Amino acid sequence: MSDAFGFYRFLSTIGELARGAEIPSVLPVWQRHLLNARDPPHVSYKHHEYDNIPSTNEALVAPNDMVQRSIFFGPAEISTLRSRLSLHLRHCTTVELLTACIWRCRTIAISPDPDEEVRIIIVVNGRRLFNPPLPAGYYGNAFVIPVAVSAAGNLCKQPLDFALELVMKTKSEVTEDYIKSVADLMVIRGRPHFAVVRTYIVSDVTHSGLDDIDYGWGTAVYGGPAKGGVGVIPGLTSFYIPFKNDKGERGIVVPICLPANAMEVFVKEFQKMVKRDDDDIASGVARKSSIFTVRTRL
Repeated sequence: MSDAFGFYRFLSTIGELARGAEIPSVLPVWQRHLLNARDPPHVSYKHHEYDNIPSTNEALVAPNDMVQRSIFFGPAEISTLRSRLSLHLRHCTTVELLTACIWRCRTIAISPDPDEEVRIIIVVNGRRLFNPPLPAGYYGNAFVIPVAVSAAGNLCKQPLDFALELVMKTKSEVTEDYIKSVADLMVIRGRPHFAVVRTYIVSDVTHSGLDDIDYGWGTAVYGGPAKGGVGVIPGLTSFYIPFKNDKGERGIVVPICLPANAMEVFVKEFQKMVKRDDDDIASGVARKSSIFTVRTRL
């Protein structure tokens, strides 16, 4: 029925009423026709996120072998990752940088066949792309899920630049026409499910406003999903969530869900990525304890 922004609008409205408001400051808008398919429908993009992909190997995980870790990206980690980029790519957004890093580390960790295709779906909020904009109270789904694709071997062997350029290119292709093309595809192909084979999904909720919701007792200490990768397909999805660590540093926390053995590899790869060249062993251990805050077996 709604995306994260719509969910925020609902919870925020409840908060306003709880604090004594008689009507919401932003009235809800249904108007689902605003995102209807065109007449006649016309798919103008390839939309690889809806490819039909045969599964060539066994499932990624055994559900009883999954573990959770929450990764904190603070100023130091983000600065170190950015310093590893070529100069012409350092203008990338923080979310693009995190996505490239996690996708590369995760692919190394799960160790697919080098020739197999791996994918990352990047949830993109389309509200700001419409002209005229969608009404402020529109609470339906207004996101699309473009996908970046690479051979596993290339992603693992190439530097971070390679993954980042794929992520940036994928996001840049999303326009108002792209979103309308998705709606047309849904009509023509009968609402197909997106491809999940060798796919990972990331969704940025750092600007969702969930941590600002106030029911009369003050704003939230934490606002966002409690775990990563939960659902019908374990390990499929992670969210980027605003967070302040125990040192008072503001950053982004990303819950990750992987098989136990793969998680160990992921940790090592991630530590290599965020370890500054001038770090000594002691500082590296200290940073590790602040990045990985949660480990629970499902």
